[in-house]
Amino acid sequence: METQLVWNEQYNIGVEIIDREHKKLFSILNKLFVFGRQEEKSHWVCQEAVKYFKEHAIQHFADEEDYMASIHYEGLETHRHIHKNFRERTLPALEKELERTDYSEESISHFLSVCAGWLIGHTLIEDHAIVSGEKIKHWENLLPDEEQAVMGQTVASLLHSMFQVDSRLLSDCYGGEKFGNGIYYRLITVSREKKRWEFFLIFEEKFIAGTIGSVMDIKSQAVKEMLLHAAGYVARQFVERVKGCFPSLQQFEIKEEQILTYGQFQMVYERQSPQFSMRTHLSFS
Repeated sequence: METQLVWNEQYNIGVEIIDREHKKLFSILNKLFVFGRQEEKSHWVCQEAVKYFKEHAIQHFADEEDYMASIHYEGLETHRHIHKNFRERTLPALEKELERTDYSEESISHFLSVCAGWLIGHTLIEDHAIVSGEKIKHWENLLPDEEQAVMGQTVASLLHSMFQVDSRLLSDCYGGEKFGNGIYYRLITVSREKKRWEFFLIFEEKFIAGTIGSVMDIKSQAVKEMLLHAAGYVARQFVERVKGCFPSLQQFEIKEEQILTYGQFQMVYERQSPQFSMRTHLSFS
């Protein structure tokens, strides 16, 4: 946790009440970066800072939604859903992890990476759309909450059966934010009727090291290449198991696979309008 968030003028959207609170949220996260390195103060101070961040975030969401309603912003309901997901799903899951690990340095780092990544991505995309009047098309095709929940349960169950890890859903509105180093895998499947389904699987470095790389020296370049191939194998197996859980997907066959850099993933993913878009957090049993 040696990095600080630097406020960039491109984060300003030109609405004082929104820009002021964005700067405040950045400032709180930066204090957490500092507090997390002070072991003698880490637990209590971080606990208070997390509480302060949460209170500010929730109030900021309410103020932002009031502003959008006042200007009759067309994308209000979608924006409100993204806020609700972060407020009611992401933050509580992160808080539980902090409490379970007694505010360990690793869990504080994870809290910061998720919140900072989400805040930056949300500010640059959804919040800028408020003043541009643009409706974010990325979220137009998300399936209903009930179907999202079924897919989330399926993913959690498959991850546990394949890797013996516990999985909690952090978000069902993942927008392509970067939360650290990882492997970005794209699989394109095609049905007999030439319909396409694309799967994007992102394996975080910690997950790779803790599962398929746990018995290897991952500092070796040769082993890193082996891990890329292993991640591809895991991606294919995972997609096949997902297909097996949903009859409508069983006619689809994997036709193409690609390992992407984050930049490539971001460019491709921004053009998508996904039906499911979720992020999970894994804890090893």
